[in-house]
Amino acid sequence: MAMNAVVSRLFIQATRAPEFIDITEQVVAHVLDSRVKDGLVSIYSKHTTAAIKINEHEPLLIKDMEAFLERMAPQNGYYGHNDFSIRTVNMTDDECPNGHAHCQHILLSTSETIPLTNGELQLGRWQRIFMIELDRPRQREILISILGS
Repeated sequence: MAMNAVVSRLFIQATRAPEFIDITEQVVAHVLDSRVKDGLVSIYSKHTTAAIKINEHEPLLIKDMEAFLERMAPQNGYYGHNDFSIRTVNMTDDECPNGHAHCQHILLSTSETIPLTNGELQLGRWQRIFMIELDRPRQREILISILGS
């Protein structure tokens, strides 16, 4: 069988931070469009303050995870990255203080890889795919790479 590689993009609009955005159905739609039946699906965030994670979509758990991230890297904590009087690297005109978002991201990940069998993502009963906005409301770009036959 020939191997196929299909790459597509999702553009996700975040409205707050942190925000757990369930993108499972969009990923499933891209998998169906690819016509790949068996292989691997990689979901990748092109951002250092927006993560991709698999977890359960349960409202109280999502609140717990948001609180956990805040405890690990509080938004109002001190971050040298936020001190624009001393920071000189990777500055932009619309720079905002987001050291907490970068530190929270280090606890998460940029991507997840999921096996694909007979055209179906092999997610467990409660598993959902989330894009997690850690910084501020804005549009994010997510790549979906499908490799298989």
